[in-house]
Amino acid sequence: MADNHNHTHENPEGASERVNRRPLAIALAITSIFLVVEVIGGLLTNSLALLADAGHMATDVAALALALFAIGLARRPATPARSFGFARAEVLAALVNAGTLIAISISIFWEAFRRIGSPPEVESGPMLAVAVAGLAANAVSAWVLMRGGGHEENLNTRGAVLHVVGDLVGSAGAITAALIMLATGWYLADPILSAGIGLLILWSSWRLLRESVEVLLESTPKGIVPVEVRGAMGAVAGVGGVHDLHIWTVTSGLVAMSCHVDITGEREWHGILDDLTTLLRTRFGIAHVTVQPEEMDGNPGGEGGCSLDTESGRNACRVALRAALPDGGSSHSHRH
Repeated sequence: MADNHNHTHENPEGASERVNRRPLAIALAITSIFLVVEVIGGLLTNSLALLADAGHMATDVAALALALFAIGLARRPATPARSFGFARAEVLAALVNAGTLIAISISIFWEAFRRIGSPPEVESGPMLAVAVAGLAANAVSAWVLMRGGGHEENLNTRGAVLHVVGDLVGSAGAITAALIMLATGWYLADPILSAGIGLLILWSSWRLLRESVEVLLESTPKGIVPVEVRGAMGAVAGVGGVHDLHIWTVTSGLVAMSCHVDITGEREWHGILDDLTTLLRTRFGIAHVTVQPEEMDGNPGGEGGCSLDTESGRNACRVALRAALPDGGSSHSHRH
């Protein structure tokens, strides 16, 4: 009784299809247009705050374009070579966006440090005008993206939103710096507030980076406690124990699980499987489930003893893999 049973599988495209691409396209158009305006304004006024915000806005253009591309890529159908399709393209895009935000923060810190020692004169009036226009453009883009939804659950969309919100904060910081310099002539306000913008960008991007890495490492999703899942499954009639339990996120909104279940023999397996999958879907929100039934007191993982719960079991899996390969895993391709 070592055959695998897959039940209630959900198409990996499902998570992607819930993401609306139109808000991203609108935000991309707005950001692209204003990027040109802000770069020109920053150069003409010699404002680091404006140039820092323009640099961030340039990555916004790339981030929004990447997010759109990732959504399209994630909707491509699965293939035998890629059984989950390209669903994780969105997670990879979120990781790239988070890394870009961190790199921007570091570059802002460096330039602010250089300017603090000898702050240059800034054309505060024109800087204020450009910053106000930037605030309006970023506010519209942020409103469009948040109104479109999906940013709370989808890492890819959240990465795009964080870029735009970071620009919104940057524009507000540039306005503050311009007002201070207009009122007092204190040009240190420009690099100091720029460094503050960098800190805010760094803070917002760290969580996105961490969550993206957690998905790629196939960690258990937040809100799901494996011990509770194991206990609930063990309480189902006919289940004697659960081992090799693995729960991971395929992509935003799509959680998968696999495990081995020891059965007592008091019930038919199909009835047990129905109870388990219903429990996992309704109580824990896990729809894509793979369960392997095993007889009580049998050898975990079948005759090979393959199991990911122990070091010896993992070694057995590696041996099984090598044994399954031609020439014991030592075959090489030769071209003549």
